Amino acid sequence: MRSATLVIFLLAWSFTGCNTRTESRDSARSAANAATDSARGGANASTTASVTTATTVTTATTPAAPTTATTTPAGPSVMGRAPNGGFVAGAHLKDAPATVRALYVNRWATQSPKRMRELMQIADETEINGMVLDLKDEFGLNFASRDSSVARNAGHSGTIPHLPQLIDTLHAHGIVAIARMVTFKDSVAARMNPQHTIRKPDGSAWNDKQGLTWVDPYDPMIREYNIRVAEELARMGFDEIQFDYVRFPEPYPSLPKQTFNDANGVSRPQALADFLGAACRRINALGSRCTADIFGLVTTVRGPLEIGQEWEKISPVVDVVLPMTYPSHYPHGSFGLARPNAEPEKIQQLAISKAHDRDVALRITKPEHVRPWVQAFTLGPPPYGPAEIEAQKRGIYAAGYDGWVLWNPGSKYEIFVPGLEKTLEKRAAAR
Repeated sequence: MRSATLVIFLLAWSFTGCNTRTESRDSARSAANAATDSARGGANASTTASVTTATTVTTATTPAAPTTATTTPAGPSVMGRAPNGGFVAGAHLKDAPATVRALYVNRWATQSPKRMRELMQIADETEINGMVLDLKDEFGLNFASRDSSVARNAGHSGTIPHLPQLIDTLHAHGIVAIARMVTFKDSVAARMNPQHTIRKPDGSAWNDKQGLTWVDPYDPMIREYNIRVAEELARMGFDEIQFDYVRFPEPYPSLPKQTFNDANGVSRPQALADFLGAACRRINALGSRCTADIFGLVTTVRGPLEIGQEWEKISPVVDVVLPMTYPSHYPHGSFGLARPNAEPEKIQQLAISKAHDRDVALRITKPEHVRPWVQAFTLGPPPYGPAEIEAQKRGIYAAGYDGWVLWNPGSKYEIFVPGLEKTLEKRAAAR
């Protein structure tokens, strides 16, 4: 990406060797969660409509949305709430590039100074100019919050050492600092706030197939909690706040019905749009971009998935949409392809072209409004390596976009480096 040599970290963020416990956790996460983490972009059988039929609609289980968005009430304890408004470039974002090509960095890697140094070296020597860091995931917070009401949901899986210095170092390397937040699949917040979780018809807590309890996306307190976390991260200097798991859990027929005390007739898609709209106004006011991860199928399925994600609801209220268009997650026969996983270029081009067309229909013409996730892991044949990374990039460029993010659940990217260019060059085709 740049010819600059690796900037030495500030002394407070000392590279005095790698924490072996952290490295072992990183490896364990990669092995144990390869299937579940890669499935973050997938959908169950009832949600996975064939992408060859653009008119397929998965009906939401909640009533139709009202014509006006609801807002999240802010209590008197809200920390420094900024006024609503459009995008305001903050000091830390004013020089950030619109085109971002990034690596996902999981919790354990972010806590390892040695691993962060290695990943920044990859960025220095390639086109990579962004890093998506886990700051709030299924294990809780990955930073030490100064807000007592936020800190109580921290969890027990450690935090990034000397985070402000790390953000400064990323910026010194010309790297866009992106904070990833797992939003509603938050087992720590669910454990600490059991009265704010999704319920079963009998009033008891609803659990997914993994036995996890989710917090309620309709709940005003849960929304406010997540926005306050995002605001604190924006104040620290993160260029973007990226919401992941901004959805409802899959309503498998074998599981009890999900009930929501605060739905009040608002549909699932509208509830997610309301949350993102409120969050993005407050994040933008602090000078950061506001982005959201969505299932890859959202680009092609007309109408909402059962998890509540719908392109026409989410795309207009965020600065960037990140579809998880992993080829391995498309069923056989999608787009007329017998083996989608073996056609990485075609899958990305076809899926992201649909996103482009739907944005045009919404009169959204920002050139980098869509930033797809790229599959940097193997899930079924063929094995993925540098050639498959290059193929997916070509597909994205052909669809009209320049940015992307590599996802590897263990944050292991060395084998994919040959598939990266030495510098960031504009490649998107004009559309």
